[in-house]
Amino acid sequence: MTLDEFFLGYEKSRPLFDAVLCAIEPFGPTELRVSKSQIAFWRRKAVARVWLPARYLRGNPAPLVLTLAFHSRDRSPRWKEIVEPAPGRFTHHLELHSIADLDEEVRDWLREAWVIAA
Repeated sequence: MTLDEFFLGYEKSRPLFDAVLCAIEPFGPTELRVSKSQIAFWRRKAVARVWLPARYLRGNPAPLVLTLAFHSRDRSPRWKEIVEPAPGRFTHHLELHSIADLDEEVRDWLREAWVIAA
């Protein structure tokens, strides 16, 4: 699946994805893996994933969700949800409504995720 196919019908989400991509690129090379359900940024492991809540939820969900995995639970109240699918692996979900949501704090989280995925 191509990026254009992934965002077909969800064009308002594409600029948010592009902003995430621009935030990750300075850290170094990553591989994009596009599937029907998500786009993953990869090194040796996944750095980050983004997905479209509107594909799965009714109402007016966020245009894009950024998912990051850390070794511990981050205490920021910004996370929509944090789950521990395996011991010592905490998956954090952040709703992105605008490019302004990708502030320095989020860039720091992306940098941390990029290092963890090495």
